[in-house]
Amino acid sequence: MIPGFSISCNLMIERWKKMTSDNETGELDIWPELQKLTADIILRAAFGSSYEEGKKMSGLQKELITLVIEAMQTIYIPGFRFLPTKNNPKRNKLVKEITSIMKDLIQRRQNAIRSEQSKVDDILSLLLQRTEENSMTQNTNGTKSAEITIEEVIEECKQFYLAGQETTTSLITWTIIILCMHPDWQQRAREEVLQVCGKKDPDFEAISHLKTISCPFFTSFY
Repeated sequence: MIPGFSISCNLMIERWKKMTSDNETGELDIWPELQKLTADIILRAAFGSSYEEGKKMSGLQKELITLVIEAMQTIYIPGFRFLPTKNNPKRNKLVKEITSIMKDLIQRRQNAIRSEQSKVDDILSLLLQRTEENSMTQNTNGTKSAEITIEEVIEECKQFYLAGQETTTSLITWTIIILCMHPDWQQRAREEVLQVCGKKDPDFEAISHLKTISCPFFTSFY
């Protein structure tokens, strides 16, 4: 999945270049920028070739989260969520739309996997492959194994986004802050990357040779 990560990082860097002034200096708030980066990476890792549909689902989920937070900040009244208020129908509609997108995507991906027209190269495909393997195991020898239902796959896909984005964004932001506090280590890391990767995007082999970034100074941040 590293090539997908590189695409997301390169897109962010190009966006930053356009945001800076003609003399290549400028100021920007990296928190929302890194939120965009981690969301993009998670969607590529989770949905692969179905990235655009995943992007649409994440947009709807953001909207849903906003409405849920608003509801949590109001006084709790039993049964209030069933009343036809302004936001309740919106929440219900968003939940149905997200579920519909995911079910359609899963159905098409399952058909592609069964006909061997799709590579198992993203998290969604790995989950669906597992459901297929469990189903085949039960059919051949009648043994019971831990099944993953379609509903659970949908919930897992939602969690990729919810659990992965904020935590990873915080980690990267904190790492950048620490590097700014210790420019000597920032320079060491930069020189090592240039020495190992040159002007090429880092791949798995190159990353395994980055010793400075894997040393205790960096790993202690985690």
